[in-house]
Amino acid sequence: MRRTLLLQLSVVLWLLLKGGFCMAMEIYSNAFTEGELIPKKFTCDAEDISPQLSWQGAPTNTKVFVLIFDDPDAPMGTWDHCLLYNIPAHVTELAENIQTLPAGTLEGLNSFGKRTYGGPCPPDKIHRYYFKLYALDRPLELSPGISKKELEQAIQPHILAEAVLMGRYDRPR
Repeated sequence: MRRTLLLQLSVVLWLLLKGGFCMAMEIYSNAFTEGELIPKKFTCDAEDISPQLSWQGAPTNTKVFVLIFDDPDAPMGTWDHCLLYNIPAHVTELAENIQTLPAGTLEGLNSFGKRTYGGPCPPDKIHRYYFKLYALDRPLELSPGISKKELEQAIQPHILAEAVLMGRYDRPR
């Protein structure tokens, strides 16, 4: 009995230290909802601007966020559309067609070879696009322009919570 209680208290303490006992972190957009088609204006077939993104429910001990936007259905393997890291913890929204990133935010190198947003541009069929948000317990000591592989390796020991928004797009032919 006493051992069970001690174990339960240990779990509660661990969850508190890791930022637990808060609502689940969520990411969403006013441009589309989970599983819906991403509007054309956010793709290479139109304006190719970034959609508005908002999030809530991050653990209280979050220091920064990381946003990875990718397409796992690309013919040559996952295609990276945007990598943002060290987004300050007080930021809970990125505006549509964002031109100036929040102070301290860095951009990684996407599969287009650029440090910017590159919208959906599937060559063959309908694709799924994932906006993956991670809450981290500390800022990352990384230079601008890193790859997604480097970013994913760096965040692994520091993830407190994550949230995903998936949209789809089928390029007109």
